[in-house]
Amino acid sequence: MYFPINKLEYICIQPDEPLTNIVESIWMVKNHSDEEKEGIIVPDGKIDLFLLADENGNFEIFVSGLCSAPITKPPFPKSTMFAISFYPIAAEYIFKQSFADLNNMKKTFPTDYWGFSRDDLNDFNQFYHKTFKIISSLLSKEIDDRKKKLFKLIHASKGEITVKELEENVFWSSRQMNRYFHKWLGVTLKTYLNIIRFSNSLKQLKNGDFYPQLDYADQSHFIREVKKFAGVKPIILNKNENDRFIQFSLMPDK
Repeated sequence: MYFPINKLEYICIQPDEPLTNIVESIWMVKNHSDEEKEGIIVPDGKIDLFLLADENGNFEIFVSGLCSAPITKPPFPKSTMFAISFYPIAAEYIFKQSFADLNNMKKTFPTDYWGFSRDDLNDFNQFYHKTFKIISSLLSKEIDDRKKKLFKLIHASKGEITVKELEENVFWSSRQMNRYFHKWLGVTLKTYLNIIRFSNSLKQLKNGDFYPQLDYADQSHFIREVKKFAGVKPIILNKNENDRFIQFSLMPDK
């Protein structure tokens, strides 16, 4: 998928097997504007690895843990960002480290992390194929079927599934699932479900539909949850003045 949005150039690709249970997408954003403005990232239930370069020659590689609240992003004018959005299961199977301490935070890696370099930002197609090979090589053990099913059910249900339903379908106790989420991600299973449900509401909010389509108790509950995860009421999020909500700006209309 490719489309320019204002002064942002955006491409997003969903990977094929064997990465479909690990990687949600591989994408790039080129900011052609020289305007200095902050942005806001809202929770979407993913772990993201970024390669970022600006026109002054600065280059960094960093990872962001799960977000459970809106995060203010510093301005990146005249910059190129390539990114890999991972499902949370990647913490255990790809990064092989806990992200519990990186909730709403980022961690900077060496500029040769995983063999990447600034030169990889010259060609997105080559970056995609290189990324595919790297992550495939890092996936050194078979993913537990319970964990694959757990995340598949959560995302297929758009976060509407209950913890009890997950217990019954995955054959994993709520205590064990919560222990897993605490250990690797630093959030409860219920919080993660709420994040996924909120993230799946963004499309309708962009289209101007402020009445909950997912299983919120009522409109007041919906508004509270949007304020919790976006920091503003639905109508303010919909207006998205100055394109300050990054994911909202990159989302195609209709």
